[in-house]
Parts: sequence; C-alpha cells; structure tokens
Amino acid sequence: MAEMTLARFHEVIIVLYAVSLVFYFIDYLNSNKIAHRSAFWILSVVYMMQSGFLIAQIIETQRFPILSLYEGIYFYAWLLISLSMILQVFSKVGFAVFFLNVIGFIFMTIHTFAPLQIEKSPVGESLISELLFIHITFAILSYAAFAMSLVFGILYLLVYKLLKKKKWTKQFGRLPSLHQSMTGMKVSIYTGIPLLFISLVLGTQWAFIALDDWVLSDIKIIGSFLVIILYSLLLFLQRNGKLKVNDFAWANIFAFLFVIINFFLGSRLSQFHFWI
Repeated sequence: MAEMTLARFHEVIIVLYAVSLVFYFIDYLNSNKIAHRSAFWILSVVYMMQSGFLIAQIIETQRFPILSLYEGIYFYAWLLISLSMILQVFSKVGFAVFFLNVIGFIFMTIHTFAPLQIEKSPVGESLISELLFIHITFAILSYAAFAMSLVFGILYLLVYKLLKKKKWTKQFGRLPSLHQSMTGMKVSIYTGIPLLFISLVLGTQWAFIALDDWVLSDIKIIGSFLVIILYSLLLFLQRNGKLKVNDFAWANIFAFLFVIINFFLGSRLSQFHFWI
C-alpha cells in the first residue's frame, strides 16, 4: 500500500510539472502574465512536494539520500527546480528558468519510472502501464492543440475573405476577428509543442523500460520530432516576419495534415506503436 501511495505521489508531481512547463512555454513566447503566474504557482507546489519527499527521506534514512544512482537522480531534479525558483525570484532570466525546468522534468521522469526501481517494486507493472497512459494522454492533448491551430487558421482565412469581399452576413458577428484568429493559432502551437515534447520524453522512457527491442529511428518517433520541428519553424518564420499571416494560416492547415499522416500512417508503420 505504501509503495502504491508513493508511486501515485510521484505521478502527481510529473503531471503538475508538465502542466507548469506548458504555461511557462506560453508565457515566454507570448509574454502572458496569467500563464506566468499559473506556471509559477504550479511549480511552487511541485517544489514543495519534492522538498517534502526529500526531507522525509532524510529523516527516514538518517542520511542525505544521494548514495545511489536512483537517489542522485532525484536530488539532481530537486536541485534544478531549486535553482529555477531562485532565478525566477531574484533575476529576470526567463529562458534560463524554462530550460532548467525542462531538464529537471526529464530527470524527474527518469527517477519516477527508473527501470531498476520498477523491477524492485511490487507496483512495477502498474507504473509501466500508467507511464504509457500518461504518454498517450499528452500526445493526444498535443494533437488537440494542433487541431485548434487548424481551426483558427481556417477561420482566419474565412474572415479575411469575407472582409476583402465586404460580404456581411448574420453569422459574421459570431466569427472571431483577424487578431483573435491569429492569437488562437499561435497560442495553440505554443501549447502543442511542449505537450508533444513531454509525450516524447515519457514515451521514450516507456519504450526503454517495457521493450527489449526498439530504436530511436522508428518511423513514429521520427515523425513526431518532425512535427515539433515543423511547428517550431512556422513560429520562427512568423515571428521574424518571413511568413505573412495568410501564409501562416495556410501553413497551419498543411502542418496539421502532416500531424494526421504521422498519427495514422506512422503508427501503422511503427515497430511498436500498436495502441491505435
């Protein structure tokens, strides 16, 4: 029972950590104060939970828990989040905070689902199954975010066409403005990229634990990384003025087609993505 409770505790940390990263990503690319506050307070909860567990371990073992690789990984993840909290409070270095937390999240994931720890734990199979569940959930959430960028891209082109032709209908007032559509496209991508990245981190860890024979060159893994690169490139070109708004909207539509191709065709050609 204690093992299961501890497993659930670390899983909650992973989920909260992931959510805070999504908010940080939105904030640092779009200067969103609400996202910034949300990310900070969620990360504060994660920090208190991690610190509480570390203190409990010190009290239980009567030593500082860094004598094994498993303990060292946890301490390293805790140290990274401590540094990020210090930087956030005393210095304005947003991107440093974000990247520190990305690394911290990766190591916290490795600690929570470490193969050696799982082999020794009576809830090992449950952890593996739940890791796969969380991986799939974040992947689906990222696909939903990219679908929203598709919707806003279509709406932008529709509103632009109506304004250009000066066609006013009763439904026109219910359509978003060009600015709202543009913001919707960007925010959707800001959300989708970190969600898919987190899913890839969790999925890679699951494959390492659960599969005897797998390679990073799997078609689904390559396709997912290409999705991240594609959407990141779209943001980069748009932010640097090299991609006009209309072209950005069209690019969102075609990018989502690639997401669909990767989801269905990539999964069928993959060596181990059989869950669809």
